Amino acid sequence: MYKKFFGLNANPFNVSPDPRYLYLTPHTEEAMSCLTFGIQSRKGFVLLTGEVGTGKTTLLNKLMEWLRLQRVSTAFIFNSRMNVPEFLDYMMADFGIPCESAAKSQILLRLNHWLLERYRQGETAVLIVDEAHNLSDDLLEEIRLLSNLETASEKLLQIVLVGQPELEQKLRQPHLRQLRQRIILRAKTQPLSLAETESYIAQRLAIAGSTSERVFDQEALISIHRYSGGIPRIVNLMC
Repeated sequence: MYKKFFGLNANPFNVSPDPRYLYLTPHTEEAMSCLTFGIQSRKGFVLLTGEVGTGKTTLLNKLMEWLRLQRVSTAFIFNSRMNVPEFLDYMMADFGIPCESAAKSQILLRLNHWLLERYRQGETAVLIVDEAHNLSDDLLEEIRLLSNLETASEKLLQIVLVGQPELEQKLRQPHLRQLRQRIILRAKTQPLSLAETESYIAQRLAIAGSTSERVFDQEALISIHRYSGGIPRIVNLMC
């Protein structure tokens, strides 16, 4: 009902991670640059962390949109509650790599051959793992071993681990130090400042087609920022 009143053609404050609504703060731009640089330069591991609701998944969707435009082969793991065989099976399926055998050795051999083919053609393959703070230690170790697929000079598979700050704490554990040492680049999402919150709200309204110059007055904007703590997801819910 309110969409017609405000001249909107869409709901500007859905909590779904629509990349059209990505608001580029200096922190977000830095994080996006870090992710794209890490992938383009074949750094192997890149880490993206941030508090719940600070836009990690929206940023990931924007990254995957860019990867599709670059015709980069991508596997996106969004369910981190899997065991090692399930993880490998899902990854192969998402990459579109056929493998008749369920044996781990055959899966890894097929993956290595496929990655070498991509490399010879000048192409890149990216594995993105969301909610990585929930990964078991066994699965984190398996992902580390995937980074051993390499040439003499470059990594064949680029891996992006995404999670809440607990992921960084988890990686500080002594038994995960080999994985921690392989993470070359780290990016973070941050809560919005008051000025950024105001611009964020205005941008979402404009993208959704708002014809109203002022939907929220200044007092409302200050209250939204105060009670949301600058967390974009909570800003959306309040708006």
